Amino acid sequence: MNSSIRKRLARGKRKNQYRLRDIEWEDQPRPMFSASNIKYDLADKTRGLACGGIGAIHTLVRQNGLIDAIDRRLHLLKIHKPYHESDHVLNIAYNLLCGGRRLEHIELRRNDEVFADALGAQRIPDPTTAGDFCRRFEVEDIEVLMETINEVRVGIWRRQPEEFFDLAVIDGDGTMAETTGQCKEGMDISYKGQWGYHPLIISLNNTGEPLYLVNRSGNRPSHEGATPRFNSAIDLCLGAGFKRVLLRGDTDFTQTKALDDWHRRGVQFIFGIDSMSNLVEIAESLGNKAWKPLTRKPKYTAKTQPRQRPRNVKEAIVKEREFENIRLQSEDVAEFDYAPGHCRRSYRIVVVRKNLTVERGEWALFDDVRYFFYISAPWQGAGLQRVRIPPGNWVAPAGSNRSGHGGDEMAEALRCRGSPRVTRRACRP
Repeated sequence: MNSSIRKRLARGKRKNQYRLRDIEWEDQPRPMFSASNIKYDLADKTRGLACGGIGAIHTLVRQNGLIDAIDRRLHLLKIHKPYHESDHVLNIAYNLLCGGRRLEHIELRRNDEVFADALGAQRIPDPTTAGDFCRRFEVEDIEVLMETINEVRVGIWRRQPEEFFDLAVIDGDGTMAETTGQCKEGMDISYKGQWGYHPLIISLNNTGEPLYLVNRSGNRPSHEGATPRFNSAIDLCLGAGFKRVLLRGDTDFTQTKALDDWHRRGVQFIFGIDSMSNLVEIAESLGNKAWKPLTRKPKYTAKTQPRQRPRNVKEAIVKEREFENIRLQSEDVAEFDYAPGHCRRSYRIVVVRKNLTVERGEWALFDDVRYFFYISAPWQGAGLQRVRIPPGNWVAPAGSNRSGHGGDEMAEALRCRGSPRVTRRACRP
């Protein structure tokens, strides 16, 4: 960006800040929105584009060498009349970036002259051609494309400051991709009755980048195939220069057969573990001294004057209609060592005990206790208290209350115990 453009942007920002200055307004006779007789002109040199940042994104892609890398390693076309492999890949990716949800939406971009000019293209592939390109992929071709993107990704990481490489937090998760198509192969019906795919996603939580993606039918368990993909992500991050690696996932991702191998490699992990009967028995046998109150930090701190709390309309309706309601009374946390069946050594288990009351209307029916278990490898050195873990999107275990803040909950349990080890939660069935 040259100096003149930078000055124009700064001048426009100052003018807008002046318009938004604090003013003691008097009663205004007219509405603030008072524009009339608006005219639109079409200029030959200056034209508008709804997804205006696409040119900057394409420049970034070219400068990072992704275009050349795709054409060098991915070979699906015998001749290029007129498109190359990179044209097809970027065409599909740009369609998503511009708000497209299906290949058919490429037609909107295809008929946008300004969009084509922003990419320096005479034309872009139509949806039918894009679909034909997708059908050319075999399993090994998908692997080549993912590794090609990761090869370029590592080059971008190496431009980051040194502290970026302190810890790589790798998340594993499965997500249901429901679809209306009925003739595509590989789809199935999930246990919730959803028709579609159930891809596995291995991502770097530090930046939100998906590192590996494995497509599966809708009826497959979320953790299927996670171990080799976790191993690939570990190799990728360590090879890129990360000093430490932390694996995270919900109860389905507790890969007990791989825990010993990850521990030998110095890989840290935090996983939920199912609330099995033997774990519940151990938790119930712990003495009162083993349990400590779990105090959570507030979700946010008000920066303005505290406001009067509004009436909870939902709670009033639940009581009035005598719906069954589960109310949290308190939480405690404890820890113990445990060796899973496929492991040769013990690992640290942190258990959160939720003391609940089941109510109906104004009546308290009975008390209930639920346990949430986490498993992790012993942490070396300063411990997790001094390890900064970026917050991520956690999938709560089956049967648990989906708070969406699993990582924060684990760190809170650790701080409460003063221990250098915590793990992911699980729920008592």
